[in-house]
Parts: sequence; C-alpha cells; structure tokens
Amino acid sequence: MSDDDQAQPASSFFMSDAGLSMLKSAEAVSLQPYDDQTGKVSSTWVPGATIGYGHLITQNQWDTYKDGFEQSDADALLVHDLTPSVNAVQNCITAPITQNQFDAMVMLTFNIGVPSFTTSSVVKLVNNPNAPCSYPSLEAAWKAWDRSQGKVMPGLDNRRNCEWNVFSQGVYQKW
Repeated sequence: MSDDDQAQPASSFFMSDAGLSMLKSAEAVSLQPYDDQTGKVSSTWVPGATIGYGHLITQNQWDTYKDGFEQSDADALLVHDLTPSVNAVQNCITAPITQNQFDAMVMLTFNIGVPSFTTSSVVKLVNNPNAPCSYPSLEAAWKAWDRSQGKVMPGLDNRRNCEWNVFSQGVYQKW
C-alpha cells in the first residue's frame, strides 16, 4: 500500500484529478443552457434550466448564462458547485478513508445533494460499519440512491455502480 492509499481523516482530502475527471464524464457538459427535463436547448428560463456540468440556473442567474459560456467557465463553475459537496464529506465523515473513497462520496453527494448525503445511511455506515440501519451493507445503502420520482432509473443505477467501484476498488471507469 502506497502512502496515497493510506486511510486519513476526510478533512485532509480534496477532490482528486481522477475524481474530477470521472465526475465530468458522468455529468457531461453543456455550454448552452438547456431544460433538464427535456434535454432541449432553452432560450428562456424554465425551472430546471441547466448549464455546464449540471448547474441549475436560478431565475436570478438567467441573464448571466442565457447566451452560454466557454469550457473554462464550465470548469470553474463545476469547481464552485462542488465546494458544498466536498465540505459535506470533509465534515460528516469521521472514520479514516482513502482518496478514492473520498472522491466517490463527493460524486454521490454532488448527485443526491448535501442534505440527503449528510443524513444518509451511507454516512452512518462509513463512520460506523456496525451502525443500525435498514440496509444490510454499505454497498446496499449506497446503491439505494437509484430512484427518481419513485422509479429506479437505469442511469442512476449505472452511476451508483460506477461510484461504488471507485469507493470499494479505486477503479475510476465510467460505465
């Protein structure tokens, strides 16, 4: 085991280049605003208007993003949007973890949201593998985040499997 593989406090980690690259491939980029519900380019603000790597555009931000932006802007916005997810993992995880585990938890948090992550069985089981919860394992708790509007979504199922491979094996490979 190299020094990089040694478990450390979550607070000592930031998203790695491999983790950021993996997240970018999972999110995909759009340099033009689009409606997240339909996937179509949007010329007017709608709830769910999105740009970059999954950045939801508020109505107040519409004028900033309505004409699109450059790749460098998308990259900077992603780093900005990742900050709450990075902070959540740094602050919620008390058990020693590795870089790949940190990256996987940031990817999960970015997708499900900080409030969902911080109260999840994933956090409980990472911090204490014997914590009582309704899942038989950490893997089951992780992969339970595969639904949208009550339905299992193949894309979320693929994403959870991919994140789990990063977490459990350090394999950074998109499906």
